[in-house]
Formats: sequence, C-alpha cells, structure tokens
Amino acid sequence: MAKKSAAKKKLVIVESPAKAKTINKYLGKNYAVEASVGHVKDLASHRLGIDIENGFKPNYVVIRGKKKIINQLKKEAKNSEEVIIATDPDREGEAIAWHIAEEIKDVNPKIKRAVFNEITKQGVKKGIEEPREIDEKLFMSQQARRVLDRLIGFKVSPFLSRALIFKTSKALSAGRVQSVALRLICEREEHIQNFVPIDYWNVFGEFVCGENCPAPVKARLRSIDGKILKNPEGSAKGNSEEEQKKIDETLSKLFYIASEKEAAEILERVKNQEYSVTKISRKDVLRKPPAPFTTSSLQQDAARKLGFSNKKTMSLAQILYEGVSLGKEGQIGLITYMRTDSTRLSSESQAAARKYIQAKFGKEYVPKNIPVYSTKSKNAQDAHEAIRPTNVEITPDYAAKFATRELAELYRLIYNRFLASQMAPAVFAQTTVDISGGGLVFRAAGSTKKFDGYLAVYAAENEGLKNGEEPTEIPADLKEGEKAELKDAKSVNSKTKPLPRYNAASLVKELDYKGIGRPSTYAAIIGTLQDRGYVATEKKAFVPTDLGKEANESLVKNFPELFNVEFTAKMEDNLDLVAAGEKTYLEVLEEFYPPFENSLEKAEKNGDIPEIKCEKCGAPMVIRVSRRGRFLGCSRYPECDYTRPLPKNEEKKKAPEIVEGVVCPKCGSPM
Repeated sequence: MAKKSAAKKKLVIVESPAKAKTINKYLGKNYAVEASVGHVKDLASHRLGIDIENGFKPNYVVIRGKKKIINQLKKEAKNSEEVIIATDPDREGEAIAWHIAEEIKDVNPKIKRAVFNEITKQGVKKGIEEPREIDEKLFMSQQARRVLDRLIGFKVSPFLSRALIFKTSKALSAGRVQSVALRLICEREEHIQNFVPIDYWNVFGEFVCGENCPAPVKARLRSIDGKILKNPEGSAKGNSEEEQKKIDETLSKLFYIASEKEAAEILERVKNQEYSVTKISRKDVLRKPPAPFTTSSLQQDAARKLGFSNKKTMSLAQILYEGVSLGKEGQIGLITYMRTDSTRLSSESQAAARKYIQAKFGKEYVPKNIPVYSTKSKNAQDAHEAIRPTNVEITPDYAAKFATRELAELYRLIYNRFLASQMAPAVFAQTTVDISGGGLVFRAAGSTKKFDGYLAVYAAENEGLKNGEEPTEIPADLKEGEKAELKDAKSVNSKTKPLPRYNAASLVKELDYKGIGRPSTYAAIIGTLQDRGYVATEKKAFVPTDLGKEANESLVKNFPELFNVEFTAKMEDNLDLVAAGEKTYLEVLEEFYPPFENSLEKAEKNGDIPEIKCEKCGAPMVIRVSRRGRFLGCSRYPECDYTRPLPKNEEKKKAPEIVEGVVCPKCGSPM
C-alpha cells in the first residue's frame, strides 16, 4: 500500500527574519515562514528607469543580492499549498507584497495578503484568518510616490551639481520632500539672522496680602489707568518697506513699556500708592491627557524626552513591533504597528487599560466616558490604530528585565502615553488675584494640584510662563477688599526673541502639520540632509551649512513652483487619492510632468550654470561618474575622450585664505 503523502504547508512571507521568528512561534507546524529581507525589486539604478513616453511605465529590476532570496521564495512557494504575503501593513509593505507576488505567481498563483497590526498570538491569528487580495490602489500610490521621487531626484540633482560645481566636488541631490525640508530650515535661519529684537519692560511687585500671608504674593503690573499692557512680539525690522510699515503701525497701537526711562517713571509711581485686593477668581481647571502616539508624535516626544534621533526612534520601534524575547515566553511583539497617523484605539485595548488603571490607581482615575481623540495631522490616514502596547500587563519594568536600555526607554514612553490617554484629567485649583491702587492693577496667578489624574504616569511638558511670570502662593483665606502692602517692586528688561531653530522634534511637527511627506519617511529625509552636508547640528538644532544655503537658493530660484510647501502638500493629497481609488497613477503623473519638464527647461536655459569647455574640441563638459568617483568629461564622448577633475578638486591646492583681524590665541599667528 502506497504511503500517504504529507500535507503541504502554507507559506507565509514577511520582511524581516526577526518578524519571521516571532510569527513562526504562533503559527505552528502547518506553516512555513520566510523573510524577503525588505524590498526585492526597485527602479533600475544609474538610469531614469521610467518610460515617460509609454504611460510612465517603471522599469523594475531585482535588487542586487536579492536573486538568491527570490529563488528560495519561489522554491518554497512551489511546494506550498498557498502563499500568504504578510509584509508590513502600509504602502511600502503593499509594494513589497506586489513585487514578491509578481516573482512567484508562475510557480504558485494561490496568493493572499495578510496584515498584522500587532505581532501577538491574537494579532497573527486574526491576520491569517482574514486574508485579502493585494491592494492594487495602495501599490499604485506607492509606485506614484517612488516614480515622482525618481523623476525629481534624477532630473534636478544633476542640474544642482552643475550649478554648484565650483562649490563642492560632492554629488548633490534634490528631493521632492527633502528639498522642502531644507527650505524650511534655511528660511528659519534667515528669519533668525535678520531678526531685530524689540526692547520692552515689565514691572513686578511683591505684596503682603491679608492677615495670614505666609510669603509675599508676586504679581505683574497688568494695566495702567485702564489701559492693559501687552508685550510686543516679533522683529522690529521687516524684510520690505511694506512689512516695515505694518510692524510700525502695530507697535504704535500697542500699549507697552518701551524704554528704561518710562519703566523708571512707572516704578516710582508704583512705590507711592496704597493697594488692596480688588478681585479674586477661583476655579478648577482640567488638564486633559495627550492622545496616544502616532508616528509623528512618537518621534517628537522621543526626541524631546529621550534625546533620540528620528532614525533611532523608528529603528527601535521596529524591533518592539517585530518582537523582543521575554525569557521563557519567547519572542513577543510589544507594540502595535509603528507607522500610523491615527489616534484611534481598539475597544479591547481601551477596556483592558481601564481595568488595569482601576486596579493599580483606583476607580477615580478611570474617566466616566471612554476617551476619543482626533489627529491634527493634515494628511491623516486611519488605516491602523495608534501606537500602543500590545498587552497592558507587560509593564515597562517587566520588559526592562529583558530588553536593552534604549528599547526599554522607548517602550516605557509608549506604554505610559497609552495608559495616560485612557486616564482621567488632572485637576488644578487656579486662583487669580488683582491688586489695585492709584490707577495701577497688578495680577497674580497661582495654582494647586488637586488631583494628579493622568500625571501619575505621564509628566506634562513644561508650559512656558508668559512675560516672566512666576507661580506664586496665594493665601487660601484671602478676601476681596483686604489691604495689600507693597514690600518690593522692580522693572525687568526683556527683548523679543526670534523663532527657535528647528530640532528633530519641531521639524517633524512642522512637516507633519503642513502635510509634507509622510511621518514614516521623516527619519530618512533628515538623515539625507545631514549626510549631504546641507545641514549641521548645533545644540541639537539644525543649522544650514553654506552648501545647504546655496543649494536651497538655487532650487528656490530655478524651481519656485516645485519646491514649495503648497505644491508638496498637494502632491501628498494626490497620492492619498490614488490609494483611495479617486485618482489614477497615470492622472497624477500626467498632471505633474508637463509643468515639471517646462520648469526644468527654463532652469537649464536661464539658470546660473557655469559653462566649462572641453580644451580639446570646445564642446561643453559634463559631470560623469566612474568607479573612482565623479569627474568632468566631454559631452561629445566617445568622439572626444577628454576628461579632467572637478574644479573643487583643483582648488584644494590653493593657499588657504587668511582672515583679517583674527589671530591664534596661543601663538598670535593669523587664522
């Protein structure tokens, strides 16, 4: 009697070996899990890789080193009952799934798509039990993004390299989102450099109020003879005559202490009055908890609180999502998928959080109504939940026993933010007191925490006090009409300040708010700006280098319609419309390309590109690339084979420039 053949397994394909290891633990012996190790195909390199004349058809090739992986996947697929592609649940994951399916469909056409929002037993089971077809619209959205980025990068980067050929021998790059991010950094720096501060003064008094005043009440002068003081903002100098006129008009209407002499006169008046408490306002103020993390807010908070770069945050979050070994429990995915714009949470996770909060903190910490949050991101997509722990019972302290320090820190941040988002608001008793005399009104404000609420697990950010105010203690039994004795008074000079330079947190916040790019790409964008030498870091803030400023100036001058916030945000909207099926890949590219080609032709014709002639035949020289680097070659090659080094390479031999008036502090030689 013939032996019964063994049942075929189902093949599950994911991106990473770590993810494969975690999933394999949950699926059992009827499944084989393989990893593609990221993308397997991409646009052909060293050439455009797009057939513009034939519907912008992309030319995909197998990525170097991935042929062996594809062959292994084909072999496994051929001997499998069916193939389930479970790459990440986003556009990039859909593109990887599409390309894998293209490679293996000939050996096994039974292909399904599964998505795991969390790599847990429940999450994996749900994904496997609810397979779907590969989403062509989602793939086309990713393809449109990839093709747009290639067209802009491939066609604008050479222009930029030629325009700045005497500035650097490096290969320069331009990018759809990268160059707009650089523009924001350069414009902020220009704002800072051109900023002229406005001087103003505030007057403060310390008063002993009522009979039981443990310490003087600190108050700021709020109004003089019925006119409320309001400190100025911004620069004293505008960038144009029209802007200057607006600034002057605004300042003329503003009532503030504008000189030391005026401050001294007011201070003298302050010291010669009798005061009393004229108004007391007491109320409870609720401070609501923050929403659970999105990709953008996670990067911002990890930068502020942990000092992590955007790249590090996303790398660590990927590990937490794919699985961390928790001793005997093995690999467990600790957080949900970390590329999301949504603040939505599953009802199951909220119910688990409420149960945990009541047990650990008490029922008063559980809000009556289940919190619902909305996102402020311009192009928010609600495909996935917010970033949260997969199991609220796996506490940060427990995870820290097994994870690395940085993984544990990020997990604690995500865990506490999620828990806080499901807790009751903090309650503060806020008291405001007006102290008046002789037409002068001082105001003091104090607050006392009555109930910590969510602050028990998640500290709020410092809220900057305005106008140099300090929190002050106000006697609980203070009453209106009581005498207030002035003990001390002083005037304090301040200056308006420019907007701060962008840092890892604030740049991500700005890009996200303006709908530029996707939060999942921000880490790579910022990394590229630094790698290209366009941006340096000073005190954790981004400062454009001279090269970055010149690159930005050239791009903004020659491509004003392309590298601006509105255009880039609109393009992001179009990509979302492709994903939703409301626009096609071809429509987006056909709408984009003609004006882009026109602007490119104008830039080539009118741009300040230095012309370098071939010394052999007089034809223009162009930048070429070989295994040994970049060089200038004759545009008539192979008819003319004349080459020479890039100009910057030759300039290195020149004598260094002496800076007049600056000498070495050690020996006195010129710098």
